[in-house]
Amino acid sequence: MLLANYLRENKEAVKTRLQKKNFKQLELVDQAIDNDTDRKKVQNQLDELLSQGNKLAEQIGSLMKAGQKEEATTLKTETANIKEKSKELQLVLEACEKELHDILVQLPNLPHNTVPAGITPAENEVVYTHGDIPKLHDKAMPHWDLCAKYDIIDFELGVKLTGAGFPVYKGKGAKLQRALINFFLDKAAEEGYAEVQPPILVNADSGYGTGQLPDKEGQMYYVGLDEYYLIPTAEVPVTNIYRDVIVKAEDLPIKNAAYTPCFRREAGSYGKDVRGLNRLHQFDKVEIVQIQHPDKSYDTLEEMRNYVAGLLKLLNLPFRTLRLCGGDMSFASALTYDMEVYSAAQEKWLEVSSVSNFESFQANRLKLRFREGSNKPVLAHTLNGSALALPRIVAAILENNQTPEGIKVPEVLVKYIGFDLIN
Repeated sequence: MLLANYLRENKEAVKTRLQKKNFKQLELVDQAIDNDTDRKKVQNQLDELLSQGNKLAEQIGSLMKAGQKEEATTLKTETANIKEKSKELQLVLEACEKELHDILVQLPNLPHNTVPAGITPAENEVVYTHGDIPKLHDKAMPHWDLCAKYDIIDFELGVKLTGAGFPVYKGKGAKLQRALINFFLDKAAEEGYAEVQPPILVNADSGYGTGQLPDKEGQMYYVGLDEYYLIPTAEVPVTNIYRDVIVKAEDLPIKNAAYTPCFRREAGSYGKDVRGLNRLHQFDKVEIVQIQHPDKSYDTLEEMRNYVAGLLKLLNLPFRTLRLCGGDMSFASALTYDMEVYSAAQEKWLEVSSVSNFESFQANRLKLRFREGSNKPVLAHTLNGSALALPRIVAAILENNQTPEGIKVPEVLVKYIGFDLIN
């Protein structure tokens, strides 16, 4: 969430940056500033009344000690009036604060100055490419046909049990999933990430803290009876571990990794781009999260980006890194890199990771701060990344590694999976 004072001091610059994110409701910036002005006026009036009340209380105490009860009683009446006015002003102040808050939560984070202009994914900037596009044999198949041929993922059974977008992993397909999860978690541990296993249901406060609510409410599965949300990513519960927490500067960076299933409604998604593993409602993912000092967060973003790239290199998958344009970024992000692997059978790039710096946007919602020595606590920066999301990784492994004899398992996974060929 953006700070009202920052909006006031940088109004035109804020509007320019929001336009880069293709945000249309620029009038909300002016409304927030006006509401904050009203809030400050009410706060000043309330502070003045409370100050008067404190002074009168001291006078009443002195008069009572001096035996001047009649004069003290007169002042008590005045004190009662002040208390009543203070209660009324407190209600007005709370209403002003709520109105300001309701405006601020509608404003997305400001894009970093390196974010390219643009509205659609076609305008994202390719900043790095690695690996050669595989040349497949003549009878090569897309992954959904391979899954049927080797009986490793059953999409129709998933439809029977739940619905489209909920596949059933079987035999070597299930083992491949588990191998990838363990591989990603082990690599995260080697990189210094402390593993956590968070809940996959969160309350509204957690969804609000990381910016999924109210922005993506329609994309989250909601358990109405208990008022919980199924997580769209482990970023939500892991980052919220630090909600309302003041950490020590010397403990930064704080690094966590978590494996969870993830759930996304993906409302409005249809057609060939959602076939097979390309877009699911339930999928597995290992997420990395960092809490970092503001002075170091962009260096950390580059480190996280390189770490994810390293995983893809170990899996021997051709990939490219994109810097997302303003219009393709998430609500909460200041700068996002996407990693895409190449699917040889489909002849297309598939997104497998997003690595983002949210600067203090989430931390302000979370009230996540750090303290340096005896200084006043200040907002930390939060970052997260997929390391990695499994469905499209699996799709690319199956398609790119297929041979007439079967599907070759990436060498780094053999010790986890116990075989080197799916046939």
